[in-house]
Amino acid sequence: MRLDRVDERIIAVLGADARMSFAEIGVRVGLSPSAVKRRVDRLVESGAVRGFTVVVDPRAVGWTTEAFIELYCRARTSPGEIRTVLTRYPEITSACTVTGEADAIVQVRARDTRHLEEVIERIGAEPFVVRTKSTLVLSRLVDRPVPAGSTETPG
Repeated sequence: MRLDRVDERIIAVLGADARMSFAEIGVRVGLSPSAVKRRVDRLVESGAVRGFTVVVDPRAVGWTTEAFIELYCRARTSPGEIRTVLTRYPEITSACTVTGEADAIVQVRARDTRHLEEVIERIGAEPFVVRTKSTLVLSRLVDRPVPAGSTETPG
């Protein structure tokens, strides 16, 4: 599906507040509520919008420590094998294969540094992991759930 500028603005508005009504979105993007609904339905059906969710502040629920862990894997470890194992860890919020020396990078949330250390030890003990390298997050500078886009009313 090819997105036009209005679709992009609708996505940006939904990214900022997915509870906003079609009427409110319409005011921001210059469409009627029914036109917004049709576009949102089309965005969902096409897969451009995969769902609507609650964004939880990890600190508010006790997950105060964040880190990125680089995984260095044995030769011929497939992304599917890495994915299968990593999805078992509730502390992992995202994982990606990457270019460079590491084979994958994993974002982890933990209650505290002791919990983080336990997670790193468990991940490091996985059969395909040769070694890990961890980086503790001190502060988040930019944190966006979707790519930035204009939510201003057309003018």
